[in-house]
Parts: sequence; C-alpha cells; structure tokens
Amino acid sequence: MMSNEAGIISTLFREEFAKMVAVISKRYGLQYIETAEDIVSETFLTATESWNQKGIPPNPVAWLYTVAKQKTLHHFRRNKILTDKVIPQLQTGQETAIEMADVTFSTRHIKDSQLQMLFAVCNAAIASEAQISLALRILCGFRIEEIAEAFLTNKEAINKRLFRAKERLRTEKINMEFPPDSEISDRLDNALHIIYLLFNEGYYSKTQNQILRKELCYEAMRLGVLLIENEHTNMPKTNALMALMCFHASRFKARQTDEADFVLYENQDESDWDNDLIRQGMYFLHCSAAGDEITSYHLEAKIAYCHCTKADTNEKWEEVLQLYNQLLLVNYSPAVALNRTYALYKANGKEEALREAKKLNLANNHFYFVLLGELYKDVDNKKATENFQRALALAKTDTEKKIILKRMQT
Repeated sequence: MMSNEAGIISTLFREEFAKMVAVISKRYGLQYIETAEDIVSETFLTATESWNQKGIPPNPVAWLYTVAKQKTLHHFRRNKILTDKVIPQLQTGQETAIEMADVTFSTRHIKDSQLQMLFAVCNAAIASEAQISLALRILCGFRIEEIAEAFLTNKEAINKRLFRAKERLRTEKINMEFPPDSEISDRLDNALHIIYLLFNEGYYSKTQNQILRKELCYEAMRLGVLLIENEHTNMPKTNALMALMCFHASRFKARQTDEADFVLYENQDESDWDNDLIRQGMYFLHCSAAGDEITSYHLEAKIAYCHCTKADTNEKWEEVLQLYNQLLLVNYSPAVALNRTYALYKANGKEEALREAKKLNLANNHFYFVLLGELYKDVDNKKATENFQRALALAKTDTEKKIILKRMQT
C-alpha cells in the first residue's frame, strides 16, 4: 500500500474504530463486543485490500460504515444470532424487527452509543486499571501494542486484562444505556474519574521513550466533550474537568523541545502557550461555578489556571497554597501533599517547606526526593545532591530520569 493510503487508514482507524464498535455493540448487546471488534477490524482489512487496488473512495468514512454494516448483518444472520437471540429481545413497534436490528451510523446515534459505552466501561464492577485499558481500546480505538506501551507491560498482559473486563461486562449483564436521573450524578463520577486518569496517563507519560503522549490527552478531552454536549451529563463538575484539561493542554507545545526533551515550567516560553485553549478553559471554569458542589476538579482547575500566568509573585503562590489546602480536605493524596509543600516553599520559603516535607516521609516516592533536593539547594548542597541521587535511583523510566536531571541542573 502507498504511504498516503496507509496513513489515511491509520488515521481513520483511530478516529472511527471506537465509533463503529460502540454502534454495533449498542444494537446487538455488550455480550457481542468482541464480535463487534472483529467485524470492525475486518472492515479495515477489507479497506486496506480494496483501496490498495482501486484507490481511496470519495467518501472513505461512508465506505467504512457501509462495509461494516454489511459485514455485521451478514455475521449475525449467518450465525442465526439475529433471528434466534437478537430479534426476540427487541421491542417491536412501527418498525419491523429486522429494521430494528439494523445498524445506523448517524452522527447522533454514534454520539449516543459512545456516551452509553462510556458509562458501561466505567461501571464500578470493573477494576479501575481495567477500565482505563478498556476505555483506550473500546472508546479511543488504541491498538493493543499502544495500550501495552502506555502501561509499561506486554500485549499478553493487556489482552488478559481486556478479556477479564469484557467478562465482567457479560457476567454483570451490564447494558449500554443512560443511567436513570436518580443515578446519573454518581455514575458520572466514575466516568469523570476514568477520563481524568486517562488524561494524566498522557500528561505524565510513563513510557520509556515519551514524556508527553498528546494522543491520550486529546482522547480524554474528546470524551469530556461528549459529556459536555449531552444535557444530562453537562454538569458543573464535568465543566471543571474540561477546564482542567484545557489549561494543561494549553502548555503542550511549551513542555517539550523539538527533540522531545522535557522543559521545566519555569523555563517554558510563554509565547508557546495556546491562548485559545486557555480561553476555552476559562469558559468551562465559568460554567463549573454553577451549583454548590466543589469537587477536586474545580480546585485543580483553579490551580492550573494560576499556572497559566508566568508571574512568580507571592500573591500567586499564596492563592495556589490555599487551593491546595482545600484540595487536601476534599481529596487527600501523597501527590497533592507534595505539590502543596512546593507551593508552601514558593509562598513562605524553604525553611517552613522543609519542616512540612520531612513530615511526609514518602520513602519510595522519587518525586518526594526531587522536592527535598529542590528545598536543600543553597541550604545544604550536599543533602540536595544526595536527595536528587536517591530520586534517580527510584525513578523507573527514562522520562522520570530526564525530569530529575533537569531539576539537578537548574
């Protein structure tokens, strides 16, 4: 296949795989989710063979939908699944049962199917780590190899994880549907949490060869937009998470050099920040102010907004410190405690921050020793070096080691 055609196939796979799997799974049920994946994969294989011989069709997406639809109906009819299992379970109305069992790739139906798939994947019956893997595969169209790289593991481990997650979908008889109004806020919390974790997986990449995996972040943002666009899930906390992601994404270009080397925040070129994304983040942050619930996403979004200005003022860091104080009360974690201690250093100086840092005693956390190294600089340079070296010894990836070395050199 010519490189142009191969590139288009690869792009379309990422953009359309998840949509097509969601629509087919919605129509026939989650018990057939692996069948849906196989059908869509076969569709792309057919496209590869056909387009190599005949060229790319005028409307490649419509071509894929048509072929996927044909393959789906052929599979279910050939295996008598349609007549024996699917149609008897469908509600019959003005449409005939066969028509109801058909596959519709309309824009609205795709969005609804993906949103319902998101709620199914984020069901509490599935372990959190498996939810992220399933989201990457079923909602974002990532290949098994890419998911394995994101989790620093191998294809076999990811396949086993996905198999167990799909088994849970079947055994728990989880359906693709919108939660009832009485449950939607709680169910939305699970969905937002998975989107948050997915974004973080890209923003602080654990892969050996990448510091930032933008594609993971953009997929998380795309799922967030799906929730924003639906009136039932367009809640203040949804907008708060979207604001947080926009503010962080605005600094993507500035976070790494053309050679993909990491750039510390204080060394970033402010002109490389995306002002359109910052404005979008401000819009979502404004929308998040409705209601009386303050979530961790609200507080993290406000902290991220503070970092959308390079001004290194005491007022800025005092505001960040107070936000971290609130965040610790809402959602305590060692990472939040560490970041709060850094804000304390910027607001009140190293002496107070060192006292607080020593109380944390996070012996197996390399970020903890990076912070200690930073706090001991020009106070006790020997201890600073010792802590940075301890951090290097604990760091597991090239990404982490690069960040530590950057800190040591500043």
